[in-house]
Amino acid sequence: MGQSWQVGRVFGIPLYIDRSWFFVILLFTFLNGSDWQATYPQWGAGVWLIGFVVSLLLFASVLLHELGHSLVARSQGIAVRSITLFLFGGMAAIERESNTPGQAFQVAIAGPLVSFALFLLLQGTAATLPREDLLHELLHHLANINFVLGVFNLLPGLPLDGGQVLKAAVWKLTDNRFQGMRWAARSGQVLGWLAISFGLFVTLLGSGNGLWLALLGWFALQNATLYYRLSQLQEALLTLTAADAMTRDFRVIEGTLSLREFADRYLLLADRQPTAYFVATEGRYRGYLDPHALNHVERSHWEVTPVEELAVPLRAIATVKEADSLAKTVCTLEEQQQRFVTVLTPADAVAGIIDRGDILLALAKRLHWQLGKQDIQRLKQERHYPPELQLLELARTALQFQGSDRQKPVALPTQQG
Repeated sequence: MGQSWQVGRVFGIPLYIDRSWFFVILLFTFLNGSDWQATYPQWGAGVWLIGFVVSLLLFASVLLHELGHSLVARSQGIAVRSITLFLFGGMAAIERESNTPGQAFQVAIAGPLVSFALFLLLQGTAATLPREDLLHELLHHLANINFVLGVFNLLPGLPLDGGQVLKAAVWKLTDNRFQGMRWAARSGQVLGWLAISFGLFVTLLGSGNGLWLALLGWFALQNATLYYRLSQLQEALLTLTAADAMTRDFRVIEGTLSLREFADRYLLLADRQPTAYFVATEGRYRGYLDPHALNHVERSHWEVTPVEELAVPLRAIATVKEADSLAKTVCTLEEQQQRFVTVLTPADAVAGIIDRGDILLALAKRLHWQLGKQDIQRLKQERHYPPELQLLELARTALQFQGSDRQKPVALPTQQG
């Protein structure tokens, strides 16, 4: 989706309209107006106004569909960030996934149930009106749209609601969220390719609707592929450990060394400085030494001041254990806004260090990403990841669910369509 604008709030949930929505409103107004003109030529130019009203009511139905997802999610204590209307309908941005497959099913099925309820309500109301009445025709038409909306969304593939239902079912059967996500994503990819192929075939036969179907298939394919990749990223964040990502790019120095000796030996004469220095005396780690701390000591005192006096205790810096997941490592690194985290052994000795470049490199090896040396070096210097990865958000949700299943899977920040 592209640029969007907030137009209000519904039940406290921010409502946005994407710029693509204006295009589809005009398109649907034309298509609806053309259909009504062919059926009711006696209404003249009024059919275009009717077409516009029907288009607005269609998106009102979409909004109610998304509210179904949102209110059920909120009843489970899940924050709903926004609802956005766009080219292909609507999307509710939900902060995290439900805690259980049963709750995930409730959120997923709520939207189609709202659409079917609207179908019954509108159809029942239309039945009480004379068939030649304009309002009867409008209600009947809108009822059919809601029925199609409900049925279409139940197709078993992500990003559709039916894909979320399939994911919840597989999750329940296998006790593994990852498995459910992969099945639903693969199913969504198959549905996407089928829609693209059939849409192009119908277009070649001369039908204008085929191109729209192919476009819907492309959208479904892109989103299903994204879900699949994110499920792989989730799994990697939980199964990779700090020991898998850490490096030995640090140096241990004797605590009795004077600041002068440290500066001469390690800062001035060394060809390359490691990422971190740690101080140890009598075989025990005393803490981390930041070379910049020397600037706060008078140079006349450098000869008589041992480095251990400037060492920051390990308990006061960002640390993780070797067995901690990469998800916990990401959270520790980002929440404490450090350039790196220190990895400790079970005995609280320094085993290694991890920076953002190390994390991305570990993920790249597991997921077969292509990362250049320049990309890694840049990440080692910066204090943020590429924004499209949303690693901190994924890591936080991972830790919320860690240990709840045998496979320790995690919920994505999800979107219900």
